[in-house]
Amino acid sequence: MSSSKRLDRAYSNANVIDFDDDSKFIFFSDCHRGDNSFADDFANNRNIYFHALNHYYREGFHYYELGDGDELWENLSFDAIFEAHKNVYTLLRQFHLEKRLKMLWGNHDMVYRDPDFVKKNLSHYFEPIDGEDKTLFKDLTFHEALILKHTETGQELFLVHGHQADWWNYIFWRVGRFLVRILWKPLQVVGISDPTSPAKNYKELIRIERRIKRWILKKNLLITIAGHTHRPRFPEPGQIPFFNDGSCVHPRSITGIEIEKGEISLIKWHIATKPDGTLQIVRVLLEGPEKLEDYIGA
Repeated sequence: MSSSKRLDRAYSNANVIDFDDDSKFIFFSDCHRGDNSFADDFANNRNIYFHALNHYYREGFHYYELGDGDELWENLSFDAIFEAHKNVYTLLRQFHLEKRLKMLWGNHDMVYRDPDFVKKNLSHYFEPIDGEDKTLFKDLTFHEALILKHTETGQELFLVHGHQADWWNYIFWRVGRFLVRILWKPLQVVGISDPTSPAKNYKELIRIERRIKRWILKKNLLITIAGHTHRPRFPEPGQIPFFNDGSCVHPRSITGIEIEKGEISLIKWHIATKPDGTLQIVRVLLEGPEKLEDYIGA
C-alpha cells in the first residue's frame, strides 16, 4: 500500500469533530515521554512542557496530541514512563475528565491502536502511598487521525501523525522498535543517533514531506496538521497548507500549533533569562496568526 493510500484510509476512517471560532486547540506531538533515564529526550523539557500544559488547561484549550506522545520503542511498558512523569499524566487526566483531550497514535506508540492494550495499561495505575489502584484514563480512545470541521464554513482540518508517508516507520515499526530498544538506545550514550528516524535523517524528512504535500494537492488543498518529522512548518495562505507542530524534544524548547478565534499560529515555549538573572518559561509566537478561512481555496 502506498503512502497516498495509507493517508486516504486514515482520512476515510477519521472521526469528525465540529468546531467554531470560539473553539481553542493546542496541538503537540512527538513528546517521546520516557523513563527519565539518559535516553529520555523528553526529560530535558518536561518543566517547560508541564508549564505550557498548565497554561492551556487554565485558558480552556482542548489538548490534541498528534502521536508519539509516549516513547514505547525504548521502553517496555507504560508503568516506568508514568512514574517518571506522573505530574504530566495527572494534568492530562484533568483534560480527559473535562472532555478536552484527544490522542493520536504514531509509530513510537503504535501499540495504542489496540484498544485492549490501552485499557490494560492506561485506564488505571497503582498508587503506592495508599496501596490502591486508581483511575487514570477511563475509556480513553486513541485515533489514527481526526477531522476538525468548521460548523459555519464547512472547512476541514485533517490531523494525523504523518508516519503514514514513511513506509519504514509505518510498515516495519516492529523492526524499528526492536532496533531502537536493543541497539540504538545503548548507543545514545556515545552520541550515535537512530538513522531510521526522519528527524535525524534530513533526506528522508524531505521525502516524507513531499509525499504528504502531493497528497494534500490531490485532496484539493486540505489543511493538514502533522508531526513525525519534528520540523515545524507553517505555510502562508496561498501555499500548500501542510502544517507541522514540530516536537517537544527540541534542544531547550518545545513547539506546537494553536487555533484560537478562527486563527492558526505556530508557537514555541522555552526558558528565558530575565535582566536580574532569574529564569522564566515564556511563550513565543513564531508564525501567524493567520485566519483559517484564508486557506480556503488557496
